[in-house]
Amino acid sequence: MAILEVKDLVVSVEGKRILNGVSLSLEEGKVHALMGPNGSGKSTLAFAIAGHPGYVIESGRIFFVGEDITEVPPHERARKGLFLGFQYPPEVEGVRLREFLRLAAANCQEPFCEFQKLYREALEYLHMEDLGERELNVGFSGGEKKRSELLQMRVLRPKVALLDEPDSGVDVDALRLIASGIEEAARSGTAVLLITHYPRILEYLPPAKVFILDEGRVVKEDGPELAWEIERTGYEAVR
Repeated sequence: MAILEVKDLVVSVEGKRILNGVSLSLEEGKVHALMGPNGSGKSTLAFAIAGHPGYVIESGRIFFVGEDITEVPPHERARKGLFLGFQYPPEVEGVRLREFLRLAAANCQEPFCEFQKLYREALEYLHMEDLGERELNVGFSGGEKKRSELLQMRVLRPKVALLDEPDSGVDVDALRLIASGIEEAARSGTAVLLITHYPRILEYLPPAKVFILDEGRVVKEDGPELAWEIERTGYEAVR
């Protein structure tokens, strides 16, 4: 069953059209990979689905659990269970990771005792015990920032997770850990859209479907074998 549907989405940023009619759907409990060359619109699609005001939807619709959320503000999308993991997670001075997540969980109607339990378990699972009381991403390494995003997803348990290059800038041990965390989220019912340039992470996390985005359109979709075809031949083969 499709939990998120994007239909003919046309999006512009600062007056420049980036997406030219994107259509795709995500299924509950499945991992979907979104691949494409630089500048093809992958991050733009994630930000548009999440409701970033700088990404103007000119036409098309976004449906989340059957509801049209095209005009719904980003904080309401988050409350409904839509999560965005950033490619470049920001550092937020003065805001502790624990407090940030406690408030986010409360807004998602998660009881405090349940949050405490989930937070401790997530810190342990992601080997972040020494970072749990730090300011949000401040002084974190690139890999620690990516694990921080996974920590947030693990605690908030979203219905849909849009993960923008969680595999970039991490070593092989962190890559395995991140892949394991994503797989576990999918097993618990989260629909995942994994944005990546390279199929390295897909060795540990085979997707149910791979979408290829190029020049603002989905030009091909298929099973996990499509990622390996791209690895062998490059994107020219699917244009």
